[in-house]
Amino acid sequence: MNERLFDVGKIVNTHGIKGEVKIISFTDFPEERYRKNNNLLLSHPSLSEPIPVTVESARFHKNSYIVKFRQFNNINEVEKFKGGMVKVAEGDRQELEEDTFYYDEIIGCNVISDTGERLGQIHEILATGANDVWVVKNDQGKEILLPYIEECILEVDVEEKIIKVHIMEGLVE
Repeated sequence: MNERLFDVGKIVNTHGIKGEVKIISFTDFPEERYRKNNNLLLSHPSLSEPIPVTVESARFHKNSYIVKFRQFNNINEVEKFKGGMVKVAEGDRQELEEDTFYYDEIIGCNVISDTGERLGQIHEILATGANDVWVVKNDQGKEILLPYIEECILEVDVEEKIIKVHIMEGLVE
């Protein structure tokens, strides 16, 4: 399998005796990912490569998802997958609305100010609730925190890996 895979959830436990697993979800699209008949990939250190699985049923329960895969019918078959990851192939990712991006498209982008100064690269994205904060790290290792708001992030070109920003007063010392 040569296509890039992306984590959509982590199997943290089994649930009941009929082969259900408890998944902590990482995806912004859980209704799509855990929808009946959706195909996912199950990855675990015990497996040489991810195996395809099909969602038979899923429900939200106490901040996680209880998922039954069609391929497994009892607790003994799924017990060994605790700690494993549920993944999706790159080609199966959701189309995003304009001006929204997957984190992996943003991390590594070069950041240029509206005055032409190279500020560094996006190193990390912090999900703060109100808006994401993009962490820019320069060549000396110094970090600049940029809020993902219209006044600050002016242009994003994920193809060229360049982000043009306006440094608001107080963001850089």
